[in-house]
Amino acid sequence: MTSTPATPADAVRHQIQGEILQITVDNPPVNALSAAVRRGLLAAIEAADAEPRVKAVLIVGQGANFIAGADIREFGQTPQPPSLPEVCNRIEACSKPVVAALRGAALGGGLEIAIAAHYRVALPDAKLGLPEVQLGLMPGAGGTVRAPRLIGAAAALELMLSGRHVKAKEALSLGLVDRIAEGEDAVAAGLAYVQALLAADASVRRTRDAQGLADRAAAQAAIDAARADTAKKSKNLFSPHKIVEAVQTALDKPFDEAMTLERQAFMACIDSPQRAGLIHAFFAEREVVKVPEAQAAQPRKLDKVGIVGGGTMGAGIAVSALDAGLPVVMVERDDASIARGQANVEKVYDGLIKKGRMTPEAKTAVMARFSGSTDYAAFADVDLVIEAVFEDIEVKKAVFKELDRVCKPGAVLATNTSYLDIDAIAASVSRPQDVIGLHFFSPANIMKLLEIVVPAKVSADVVSTAFALAKKMKKVPVRAGVCDGFIGNRILAVYKQAADYIMEDGASPYEIDDAVRGFGYPMGPFQVTDLAGGDIGWATRKRRAATRDPKARYVEVADRVCERGWFGQKTGRGFYLYPEGARTGQPDPEVLAIVDAERQKKGITPRKFTPEEIMRRYMAAMVNEGAKVVEEGIALRPLDVDVTFLYGYGFPRFRGGPMKYADMVGLPKVLDDIRTFAKEDPLFWKPAPLLERLVAEGRDFSSLNQAR
Repeated sequence: MTSTPATPADAVRHQIQGEILQITVDNPPVNALSAAVRRGLLAAIEAADAEPRVKAVLIVGQGANFIAGADIREFGQTPQPPSLPEVCNRIEACSKPVVAALRGAALGGGLEIAIAAHYRVALPDAKLGLPEVQLGLMPGAGGTVRAPRLIGAAAALELMLSGRHVKAKEALSLGLVDRIAEGEDAVAAGLAYVQALLAADASVRRTRDAQGLADRAAAQAAIDAARADTAKKSKNLFSPHKIVEAVQTALDKPFDEAMTLERQAFMACIDSPQRAGLIHAFFAEREVVKVPEAQAAQPRKLDKVGIVGGGTMGAGIAVSALDAGLPVVMVERDDASIARGQANVEKVYDGLIKKGRMTPEAKTAVMARFSGSTDYAAFADVDLVIEAVFEDIEVKKAVFKELDRVCKPGAVLATNTSYLDIDAIAASVSRPQDVIGLHFFSPANIMKLLEIVVPAKVSADVVSTAFALAKKMKKVPVRAGVCDGFIGNRILAVYKQAADYIMEDGASPYEIDDAVRGFGYPMGPFQVTDLAGGDIGWATRKRRAATRDPKARYVEVADRVCERGWFGQKTGRGFYLYPEGARTGQPDPEVLAIVDAERQKKGITPRKFTPEEIMRRYMAAMVNEGAKVVEEGIALRPLDVDVTFLYGYGFPRFRGGPMKYADMVGLPKVLDDIRTFAKEDPLFWKPAPLLERLVAEGRDFSSLNQAR
């Protein structure tokens, strides 16, 4: 046996065992494809070809993963040779059978390495995928050329366009792997497979020669279907279209030419601004959990959760807690309300059963962890209780008085308020150190965002517990300070004002919604108002009326709509008409008449706005308020604002979030827009001091994205 030890320079070792050269990738923590790994793989394959004793090659990953993809530590750096396509091509060209033994992650470039090998064996825990589309990229080392040859165009396109991971059994049924081996030892499984192949005198079997595209008509039909679907669902995105075109090229062109053209398309994705936005979103989601309290203190025990209120929000939170494996006790004011709350929870699971995503037995097992009561004493043993009652501070204070009375010492007391002053709620109890805000977004069991609102007197371990709960619930948590609306709803109120001003000045609500959807949002602001219920915003405006600056411009159109009882989808009418319970609204001439009447009352002559002009104002308002939120410490960093809007407000992911978008447009341009708009309304368009300072210093928001 001869061995080449791993060094920091190559992170790959190879050794000869009998007739087999075993190549081990050892680049902790996930065996990412760094330049050193690529160099080591190339050298090891060349050594195998040059050594007469070697009859076959085995590639494995050290530890729990095969190769989890590109090395994110190298993102943004000058590429170092050899390129991944060179490595994959050299593996495939090896004159001796090459087997990849897959355990854990074989993703992105890791799967491209595996399908360049001649044979593949997977362990039960293997997860295979080509998820580059999620970063605005596409496979660039043969994925779009080899995968269709191996598993057919339809399966390959679905894998690449969804970015999803497949487990070993599905990979076997697709033809991505040749066999499944039991256990957790990739080396043993790989060696056993290689020896079986040698005993059968198996030859080299190159994926470039596989026949997955042999039925040209079927392949073309799959490509056409994917092209149509991409045009419909991903019209604003860049890389999905490049993936479809690359598979078309794989069908139309010889292998080597298709590989060259794939690389060109990959480089076009690299150069796309969408990649910058998607990469930022990827990193921001990982950075957002780095908050001072979670790093300073361990979470408290979290074994049982209480929920006050069984309405839509309370039930959604209950489902999130049940799905996280936690027992849940719900308290409501009477037996009928408890029955409704339980029915609301069960309705979610019944929907999953109907879709075939849950069995009745699984639902029974989950609901066994749910109990309801009309007595607050049922919370005596819970570790954390979440209040989800009506958005009225006196109602919430009354609930917290009861929680203060019955909950055990050290229990975390959380409020799900969207706007209200959590410091005031904390001050109403004898243990303000235990009070925190957990602002779930509706529907709470589906929406990923969880704003963790940190009042002045809360203990660090309570904040840490909230982040631990978010992790259990698979939520994306963002730390927010206390102010009216916290991060998301505070900024929302401002850019919704900007939309109202644009409407009153000449654009219809429908033109504004069209422009916002064209930017990449799934819905425009007036559609969102109708979905959430116009009465919610109306109540907030009435609450704020006493403190509103009398010099500030106020648009009354939404109030006029609400005064007619038109609250959106739930009443069949809002800014849009929803005939017979329709989910998609139709423009309403009577709303346009209300808008016209308000313009005439104020003496406003309407003017035309292009979609670009609408979005410049909409985004300038969003970014300017975002800068104020960061400067005041309501958000720790600009990336916290970005994550809030990506996961809670439908901001297009490929734009990275509002603050990243501003960086990509250029802060001087954004500031110039704000100063131009300020000539019309200096009070609303007052530039954020932080934005002015960053422009003066030649810096951008990303320069502030360090954990504080």
